[in-house]
Amino acid sequence: MTRPRVFVARRLPDAGLAPIAAECDVDVWPDRLPPPADELRKRVAGCVGLVSLLTDKVDAALLAAAPTLKVVSNFAVGVNNVDLPAATVRKIPVGNTPGVLTDATADIAVTLLLAAARRLGENSTDAKEGRWITWEPTGWLGCDLVGRTVGIVGMGRIGFATAKRLHHGWGMKVLYTARSPKPDVDRELGAKHVDFDTLLAESDFVSVHADLNPTTTGMFGAEQFRQMKRTAVFVNTARGPHVDQPELAAALRAGTIFAAGLDVTDPEPLPPSHELFTLPNCIIAPHVASATTGTRDAMARLCAANLLAGVRGERLPHCVNPQVYE
Repeated sequence: MTRPRVFVARRLPDAGLAPIAAECDVDVWPDRLPPPADELRKRVAGCVGLVSLLTDKVDAALLAAAPTLKVVSNFAVGVNNVDLPAATVRKIPVGNTPGVLTDATADIAVTLLLAAARRLGENSTDAKEGRWITWEPTGWLGCDLVGRTVGIVGMGRIGFATAKRLHHGWGMKVLYTARSPKPDVDRELGAKHVDFDTLLAESDFVSVHADLNPTTTGMFGAEQFRQMKRTAVFVNTARGPHVDQPELAAALRAGTIFAAGLDVTDPEPLPPSHELFTLPNCIIAPHVASATTGTRDAMARLCAANLLAGVRGERLPHCVNPQVYE
């Protein structure tokens, strides 16, 4: 019996690739870089399933090149790389991998916050390059954390997990923005739902966890950084396009805010010559929030479950366009 053909746009952890290979005829893109658009269209033609990554543009042109496609399984929580309306018109369910990234991403948000607040990028570089000549009473002074205020922009699962770590670990007061107040969060963390301007003005640390959509794209620009405290630390583990990067660089260079920690940029990867890399008060990680063995294995298992359900004609366990089943 002919096995269903699927294309996997990058090598997955074996926890996900093995169950797919057990049921399907699998074509795995072997390179570290994503397949070019024309190659992706060529590879997906004749396939019933596609495993895509955030770096793969699944648009109307791609879907048109794959008339037999029955399912798209995105190896990510976000699906900004997928044209959902086009997939929905074609009755193609699109899967994602929610929930399993929460703790790993919250850990990275706190890690970047600590590193930026205590100037670890700057002082470790100085030590490595010979500028550490003695213990200095006023050398490499950073920010205190205990009892300070953290502002969570987007109080979803990851925002809550980040706030919980900072509140219970360092006794931080929690302010947050969300579409509506969250009484459970308020009770557990003593948190307060506020408007965006109040959060910016009153927070010592601002951590971004919002979805990327037209209303949140570019939400942090010159005016927002001016509203923040000069001692504030800005952290973004959500999406790079939330931030106007030239304005962030200007704010860091001028001392409008104290420091920044970024796990996401726009574009990705950020060119090594980019100004943000030259600023001692900016620490940048290469989008590693989910980069633990356990988390990536869990993502791979969810991704495989979505793909195989779609190949079999079953409902996806995690579908972002459930209207295809109506």
